[in-house]
Amino acid sequence: MLGLLAVAAQPLATQADERTRAQSPAAAGEAQPSALPQPPQTPRPSRAAVNALIDRYAKRSGLERDLVHAVVRAESGYDAHAVSHAGAVGLMQLMPETAADYGVDSVAALFDAKTNVRVGTRHLKRLVSRYGIGKAVMAYNAGEGALARHGGFVTYPETQRYTHRVLTAYLSRKGVGAYSGKARQITGISLTPAMAQAGGGKYRGLTQRERARRMRSAGLSGLSLKVRPSLGIPPLDPTAHDIGPDTKPMFVLERPAEDN
Repeated sequence: MLGLLAVAAQPLATQADERTRAQSPAAAGEAQPSALPQPPQTPRPSRAAVNALIDRYAKRSGLERDLVHAVVRAESGYDAHAVSHAGAVGLMQLMPETAADYGVDSVAALFDAKTNVRVGTRHLKRLVSRYGIGKAVMAYNAGEGALARHGGFVTYPETQRYTHRVLTAYLSRKGVGAYSGKARQITGISLTPAMAQAGGGKYRGLTQRERARRMRSAGLSGLSLKVRPSLGIPPLDPTAHDIGPDTKPMFVLERPAEDN
């Protein structure tokens, strides 16, 4: 029997420049759950409302809506009440320190979808203007300091997976192959299949919602095998099956025939 174990993962935090998420609790002084921002006891905005906000503020900031959608999907799965284990908040998983740079000092305000997307798109636009799309996505996840220390291409496994996920979604919306020359021209970096698996683990680094979605879509059909009796019906009785070098197995396992 095959078993699958899904381990819950919090949404990715952003702008932890010194990689708080990658450090041990002792080294980073990891916050206890009670110290993390607490979501409000109010209904989450609908997906339609979130989509409208993304489109509105992407246009206002001069960003492609497809890029902002790809970031929001990777960061929070469109959950306006999302909180990461590092304390990043809301749709675009803003760290309170980052939001303060844009004049928002209230952590509670970051749970407001409009405020979160407004600040998040401003921040992303600044990064894109300075670094180009590919490096901006890396900086959004790992911080500008990490981008500088790594010579413009962050090698943290989490950031590699995140960058691959965001940019492949963005490029797919544009109808561009992720590993094509055109993709490199658009993003300014070269994506590779290895980035998607950086650090190991097929579902590692995904939000809980995205992890569950991929596991559901994968299903178990590809694992099935056909069982075909190799002998006639009477000899299926184990007591009637001869033993010896010239005997045949009672059953043969075959892979399902592929559809043409």
